[in-house]
Amino acid sequence: QVQLVESGGGLVQAGGSLRLSCAASGSIFSINAMGWYRQGPGKQRELVARSISDKTTHYTDSVKGRFTISRDGTTNTVYLQMNSLKPEDTAVYFCYADAKAYTWTPWRNYWGQGTQVTVSS
Repeated sequence: QVQLVESGGGLVQAGGSLRLSCAASGSIFSINAMGWYRQGPGKQRELVARSISDKTTHYTDSVKGRFTISRDGTTNTVYLQMNSLKPEDTAVYFCYADAKAYTWTPWRNYWGQGTQVTVSS
């Protein structure tokens, strides 16, 4: 199966920056998309950004111009550079990968354990 390990969360003041990393390992036949969701206190999980294998990227409106997603296909690692952070960006950030573990298994989403990002005002 596919395992995802995130790193890079922490506490930062408003206006600061953080960079999240997520490395996929294990049995990986192919990865289509990788990206990040977040879940703030009392909120539903929402898609923040994703990178698709054709190099298309998508961002939720609230982070456009501030966050940048990038992906290294050789190491199956996805990054989220977060600049100009706001208190409302405070959330647990989850990495995901839309992947096939083996040729005979279906495409499915795999998830990391989550990393806390806290932005103080």
